[in-house]
Amino acid sequence: MTAPLADRMRPQTLDDVVGQQRWIGHDGPLRRSVEEGRVGSMVLWGPPGCGKTTLARVIAKASGFAFEQLSAVLSGVKDLRAVVERARQPTLGASRTLLFVDEIHRWNKAQQDALLPHIEDGTLVLVGATTENPSFALNPALRSRLLLVRLEPLDVTDVRSLLDRALVDPRGVADPPPIDDDVLGAIAMAAAGDARRALTDLERAVESVPSGERLDRDRLQQALQRSGLRHDRDGEDHYNVVSAWIKSMRGSDPDASLYWMARLIAAGEDPRFLARRLMVFAAEDVGNADPRALSVAVAAAEAVDRVGMPEGRIPLGQACTFLACAPKSNAAYKAIDAALAEVKRSGALPVPLHLRNAPTQHMQDEGYGAGYRYPHDHPYGVVAQRYRPEELDGVRWYEPRPWGEEKRIAERLAFWARKQDE
Repeated sequence: MTAPLADRMRPQTLDDVVGQQRWIGHDGPLRRSVEEGRVGSMVLWGPPGCGKTTLARVIAKASGFAFEQLSAVLSGVKDLRAVVERARQPTLGASRTLLFVDEIHRWNKAQQDALLPHIEDGTLVLVGATTENPSFALNPALRSRLLLVRLEPLDVTDVRSLLDRALVDPRGVADPPPIDDDVLGAIAMAAAGDARRALTDLERAVESVPSGERLDRDRLQQALQRSGLRHDRDGEDHYNVVSAWIKSMRGSDPDASLYWMARLIAAGEDPRFLARRLMVFAAEDVGNADPRALSVAVAAAEAVDRVGMPEGRIPLGQACTFLACAPKSNAAYKAIDAALAEVKRSGALPVPLHLRNAPTQHMQDEGYGAGYRYPHDHPYGVVAQRYRPEELDGVRWYEPRPWGEEKRIAERLAFWARKQDE
């Protein structure tokens, strides 16, 4: 009972594990492989507290394997060799050895490669655990030999069931005080799918209650004193929420856009990062469909820089809703990329003589600027003349969309083209 509650409450069998039904539910692939005695090496990829260590231990126990554990933060190849030596002299009753490597993405390429021969000759069944995308975190040679098991955060119902279990299980909370029902719901919600965090919060909250008193929401708040959101600015959660935010604005859903931005703000994201993303979005996804968009985004960035937070949330919210509700066009964004691709393809084509600068008499004698027609001397401020290298005649990169302000731009360009033809 001196161990932390989260450790005491670790499931001992697959049936005790909550969540991850895709893998361990009825006829799930991991459950089948355990029941059929054909467990192979794998990497468990998922956020903290989703059950990676628990699954590794349960699989080893259910399969009759000896269990070895290394932390990639603290261990290296020397520790791996010691595990291999023990695996070659199996303990009584163990058929094989399962090596669990926590935070496996922290091992470098040489350390990861050191695992390969022992996986291939069957000395070890490797179960790696990582919070990082294995496509980037593991080298291809190791990744190709592992089953990728993508674990999801536990849902609120699963976390709540763990909390209920901890209050009645002999391994759980000893002599719990009376607890308001909404307290357990609040802990489950704040855990954001992290079972370890939920159980730790429950233990801390229970310990804060004086003898004979209740655990209510006020006491819970006093005990925890922190934000209820998990957010890693360098981790996958960060990029997933940012992606959802941008795609919600692009999809013209202001409420979803506000929700995802609020998630980032509440989790402590740098408001300057949010402002930069709004500026890029304004030019990339709204563009000339509403030219005011970039001005609004830039003004919001300046406002945030001047007033700071929490007041900065107000101009951020204004810009976010404006951009979400604005007509959308990526025509300008596509146009500059297409023009850059053309420059890369055709190189530095010569500037037509009539467009060249002619600041000296010698340059004028060479024909620089000769024949240039000044648009302001002509009706509507347009005149027919070549403005690009001859090799690029007829090529169009900017195609205005037929809505928003770009509809007017398209009409204006067509009008000018007709006047030039005349």
